[in-house]
Formats: sequence, structure tokens, C-alpha cells
Amino acid sequence: MPSIYLVAVMCLSLVGSVMGVFAFPSLLILFQQEWGLTNTEAGWINGIYFAGYTISVAWLSALADRIDAKRIFLLGSGILLLSNLAFALLAEGFWTALLFQGLAGVGLAAVYMPGLKALLDRYHGAKPPRVSAFYTASFGLGSALGYAVSGWSAARFGWPAAFFLSAGGAASAFLLALVFLEKRPPPPPQPGHLLDFRPVFKNREAMGYILAYGAHCWELFGQRGWMVAFLTHAAAQSAGSALGAPATIASLVSLSGMASSIIGGELAMKFGRRKLVLAALLGSGALALCIGFTADGSYALVASLCLLHGILILGDSAALTAGAVQAALPGRRGATMALHSVVGFAAAFFAPVAMGLAIDLGGGASPMGFGLGFAVLGLAAIPGALALVLLAGPGRAENS
Repeated sequence: MPSIYLVAVMCLSLVGSVMGVFAFPSLLILFQQEWGLTNTEAGWINGIYFAGYTISVAWLSALADRIDAKRIFLLGSGILLLSNLAFALLAEGFWTALLFQGLAGVGLAAVYMPGLKALLDRYHGAKPPRVSAFYTASFGLGSALGYAVSGWSAARFGWPAAFFLSAGGAASAFLLALVFLEKRPPPPPQPGHLLDFRPVFKNREAMGYILAYGAHCWELFGQRGWMVAFLTHAAAQSAGSALGAPATIASLVSLSGMASSIIGGELAMKFGRRKLVLAALLGSGALALCIGFTADGSYALVASLCLLHGILILGDSAALTAGAVQAALPGRRGATMALHSVVGFAAAFFAPVAMGLAIDLGGGASPMGFGLGFAVLGLAAIPGALALVLLAGPGRAENS
């Protein structure tokens, strides 16, 4: 298959797979009202998706060094299909939602990084980091589509429709990969245990990008988990605003983030990956320290700040993943991507929970509550930047 078609197939497959990732966050206010959830409980349901991802991604991504990653991707898209169907048909409160969201996270773990490895193993063109940038940016496109579809379908047909459509996206991903990804022979055997991450831990350059990715995911998924609730609160303070519905604004934020990720990847190759990551990480963190306190401001202001925040957060996404991939030792790409995902999505699990707890401690949906919640996200930029500076010195991943 020509390289351009291969990239298109895998990007579209990822878009379909991740449509359901933010279905619950986009309808969070509805579920809080219908099921009587506290902010902390809603944070747990948001975060458990990424807990499911974290507990399974290590061995699933490392397994991609032993078998064709296509097989893992197909398994993941099948799990996503079943978990979204189960949520639509059987979810009825906190515990069932927790179960099906956690299962969906396992499916995402088998899709995201194994899908990138399946793509890179078959790609023979120039500039692999650019391919990584387009693939990771497709997560943003799928998120944007998920926000838009979930809000639209729930308003017209009820919330189960959002999860039925997410299941349809996963089914399309399964079929695309099954039909268009060519079979490959198994990779050559690798010495050591499947989950032996010691060579990755010793790789200082890779670890710098991996730890910075953890800070990135903490802020990104905390923001994505609570953005619609934040926008809904602001919209209620600005009755009669001509701007779009909160889910529509969230979709636009995700789309702008996709463009930001691609552009950031290009700038990283031109000006240096570490410089780009530091600028985006510290810029988004600084804005997060302030944005929540504007909750009672105009809807236009809050929406604009969310848009800017989303652009800054995603500016380093492709650069971080490409940096970890390029810094990986020969034969350890799967293990490096596995640890990259474990660190990132462990942060993604805890961030929505921590933000929900901070909102409750700050008095609920209010400038103080949201201010503390977003500040919890922004503070992660400091250890992330330090890890990048101290560990990922100039090396083969800097401009490659």
C-alpha cells in the first residue's frame, strides 16, 4: 500500500476508535442530574477510563515487539465496540458507568500506541516524526467528532445514542484495519521479559520526554474531562449568548488542538523539539493557573480562553511522542511506547479525579471551585519542564 494511503487508513481508524473517549465528559452535567453524581464521583468516572488504559497498556504495547501490532489494534477496537454498546444498554449509575468506562480504557490501550507501531512498522517514507504527528493529531479529530456527535445525538435521541454512535466508530476502525493493513511476519525475538523496562529507564533522553508527556497528559485530560461542565457554568451566567452550545465549543477546541499538534510537530523539527515542548508546556500551565477564576465572566471570554488553552496544551503533543519514539533504543520501540503511555495515562486517570475533588473543596461550580481545579492542572508544568531539561539533553531525538 502506498505510504499516503497507509497513513490515511490508520489516522481514520484512530478517529473512529476515540470517538467515545469523551462521550461521558461531554454529557457530564446530564449524568450528574440524572444519576445524582457529585463532582468527585463524576471525576472518578472520567478518570477510570484512563485507569483501564494504564493497567493494560504496558503489556499490550510491549507485546507489539513480539507480535504484529495489527492484531493488538483489532483486539482493542473490538473491546471499544463492546464497551460502548454495554454502556448504552446497561449503564444506570455510578458503578456500572465505572465498569464500562474502565473496560473502554483497556480497548483504547490496545488501539492507540499499538496502532502507531503498526503504522510505523509498515511506513517506508521520509520523516517518520511527521507521520507520528499526523497520527497523534488524529486523536484530537476523533475527540472533536465525539464531542459534537455526543452533544447532538443526546439532545435529539437521548444519551444512549451517543454511545451507540461511538460503538459505530469503533466498528469502522476494526474494519479499516482488518481490510487495509497488510500482514507482516512476527518481529525477531527480543531478549528479556516482556515487561522488562530497565533498558527504557536507563535511556535518559527517552525518560525526559516520557515524564514531560505525563505532565502534558495530566493537564490535557483534566481539561478535557471538565471543559464542558466549565463552559456550561459560564453559559448559564451569560443568558442569551449567541455562541454555540458547550459541546460545540469543546469540539472546536479539540479541532484547534489537532492543528496545533501538527504545527507544533513541524516547528519542533525546524527549531528543536525541547524548545517547542518547554514553550507549550509552560505557556499552557501558566494559563491554567488563571482560567478557572473567570468562570462567572462572559461566555465569550471563557470560550476564548478554553480555545487558547487547548491550542497551547496540544502544541507539544506530537513533539513529545515523536521525541520518545526517536529516542528509543533499537528493538525497544514497543517497550518505550508502552512506558510512555503508562506514565501519560496514569496522569490522565488521576487528573480528572483531582480536579473534581478540588472543585468540591472550592465550593462546587464557582470561580473558586473551577479556579482551584484548573490550578491543580497547571502546576504539573513545573515538574514536566524540569524532567525535560534535566534528562533529555541534546540527542538524536532533538531534530530528527
